[in-house]
Amino acid sequence: MTLIREEGAVKDRFTRADTLDAALEIDGPALVPLTIAADFAKARPGAEFGISVPGSTPIEDVRPHLGGATLVAVEFPAFADGRGFSLAKKIVREGFAGTLRASGPLIADEFADALACGFTEVELPETMANRQPVQQWLAARATMSEHYQTGYGRGPSILQKRLAARKGA
Repeated sequence: MTLIREEGAVKDRFTRADTLDAALEIDGPALVPLTIAADFAKARPGAEFGISVPGSTPIEDVRPHLGGATLVAVEFPAFADGRGFSLAKKIVREGFAGTLRASGPLIADEFADALACGFTEVELPETMANRQPVQQWLAARATMSEHYQTGYGRGPSILQKRLAARKGA
């Protein structure tokens, strides 16, 4: 897996585990499925951990874990499945201040959208990272500087800028 942030490729501090037993054997931060997050937190109070959630997960299922997890990895089954972007916005609106990771076969053209939705980083399978190296991702992040949606991305939307210009004129 390749992990990309706005500044480039970074090393992953988290180790994935699919079972509680495997997670408890990890020395350091563990990334566990949502289904075992409560059990892991109970077995390792105070330990740093992340949760892995499918992009189709309702926010109601994620909300109880946002206070304890320092990482939420939203799993994308395919680059054409945008439900993970919607879930990311909901997680951000809940006040989650940790690391928000998009994980799966995304494409570089989606990097700016991922960042605008609140993702901190993107985790790619090696097949995708080989097809679109980190340099392509970094070039793609600057391709979109304006947005129509309010509350999307950094800074005011096109509509907000137009309304402000009318008030100032």
